[in-house]
Amino acid sequence: MSDTSHPMNAAASPAGVADYLALLKPRVMSLVVFTGFAGLYVAPGTLHPVLAAVAVLCIAVAAGASGAINMWYDRDIDGLMTRTCERPIPTGRIVPEEGLAFGVILAGGAVALMGLATNVVAAALLLAAILFYVFVYTIWLKRRTPQNIVIGGAAGAFPPMIGWAAVTGSVGVESLVLFVLIFFWTPPHFWSLALYRSDDYARAGVPMLPVVRGAAVTKKHIIAYTILLLPLSVLPTVLGFAGWIYGSAAILLGLVFIAAALAVWFDATDRAPKRMFGFSILYLFGLFAMLIADRAPGLAG
Repeated sequence: MSDTSHPMNAAASPAGVADYLALLKPRVMSLVVFTGFAGLYVAPGTLHPVLAAVAVLCIAVAAGASGAINMWYDRDIDGLMTRTCERPIPTGRIVPEEGLAFGVILAGGAVALMGLATNVVAAALLLAAILFYVFVYTIWLKRRTPQNIVIGGAAGAFPPMIGWAAVTGSVGVESLVLFVLIFFWTPPHFWSLALYRSDDYARAGVPMLPVVRGAAVTKKHIIAYTILLLPLSVLPTVLGFAGWIYGSAAILLGLVFIAAALAVWFDATDRAPKRMFGFSILYLFGLFAMLIADRAPGLAG
């Protein structure tokens, strides 16, 4: 569709700082940054606090850059969906080419700075995360398959690996476990959103699972993934890089997550999916917060 199709384009106001910040998807960025910090914090070894802060900043900027490029590419479907139609590019407040340039420059700067501040492995992982999100998820999968979130979710699972690599210069089994946790968390997180936004996705032609296979199949998938997450979430304790504080929290959070998924199955309204979507964010935040707490001085279990 034409970039000028949004009704606000004719009277669009000049872009402000808030519009460029919106391109970075700050709400999504916050969870990405937190999981990246957790990977950095629990990694063995030391990193100067200033360099650690730079590494976390690079993860944040790279995540924001990926979001900006995503908004550039998805400007046509964003204009069709209620959830996204007020974004800066569909409304015309930011010209598409400016949004793309903004994202590319930030992405390049983040990768280069990560390499200079930490090591080439962390920089390479950061670059891989950006490329995966832009080319594999946004351009290839999102509009083609209901498995878009399952495969594409790998992009959001990179941050703890990047944080780990920033300290160690390598990718250990431990950071791969953290990657797997976010990878399997992502589908139920987004499918719960897709359940109550399915009309939006259908209007935009995005083949999310509820649109292609229906609500009942989606709910079964949500339950399956949340059940699978429970044993996966205790792997850090089983493998010995987290203790009883984390392990206990992981079991408790996992059981509540499963209960939320079961509530979605029995609820024909949008209430349970909305609650599950909200809790899914709390679940991941809580899981990584307890991982950090478990490794805090004097609390290591």
